[in-house]
Amino acid sequence: MSKEPLIPPSPSEKDYHDTAHDEPGDLFAREDPFALFADWLRMADKKEPNDPNAMCLATVDETGMPDARMVLLKDFDEAGFVFYTNTHSAKGRELATNPKAALVFHWKSIRRQVRVRGHVSPVSAKEADEYFASRARDSRIGAWASKQSQELESRFALEKRVAKKAAEFGLGKVPRPPFWSGYRLAPTQIEFWRDRPFRLHDRLVFIREKVDAPWTQKRLYP
Repeated sequence: MSKEPLIPPSPSEKDYHDTAHDEPGDLFAREDPFALFADWLRMADKKEPNDPNAMCLATVDETGMPDARMVLLKDFDEAGFVFYTNTHSAKGRELATNPKAALVFHWKSIRRQVRVRGHVSPVSAKEADEYFASRARDSRIGAWASKQSQELESRFALEKRVAKKAAEFGLGKVPRPPFWSGYRLAPTQIEFWRDRPFRLHDRLVFIREKVDAPWTQKRLYP
């Protein structure tokens, strides 16, 4: 009895023609990468079934070993892309050692991808406080209870810590933990990828030497 393959085969010529899609507008006429990113994120927000702001965050540990995980984009502007986490987590420790990172947004529903590289720095305490206060109360309590990335002996142990923290705060305010904050990736490179038939994709990359330098753009072979 043959097994059903888990990896789909390469598309046939018919598959490519059936899924081909042409869109109005010239991708390569754009001059502002943040405006282009905003346009694509709005498109993804309308079609992506879950978390259009999800992104893969890649970091490097003290030995040079790469690490990656999915996180949520919580803000962006010309200063960079912002996410939040426990600073004692693996990502927090790695960024403390090497404050450089890469991001990947992949939106299957609109067949687009954005890659970002740059330097990372902490957000201000005011920014972190404001975002933390906007979270659901149970999420704020969970931030206090979780020893993120540390070994957990059982699910019950986590639930016990959550209950303990909930009792400590009672009906009072849940402040931001000192070990919980945000990071901003200030990009020096942003690449936009758009699906095209037969793997002949569109690739447009914006590059600058430092964050206060002007952008230059290049078209890349797929």
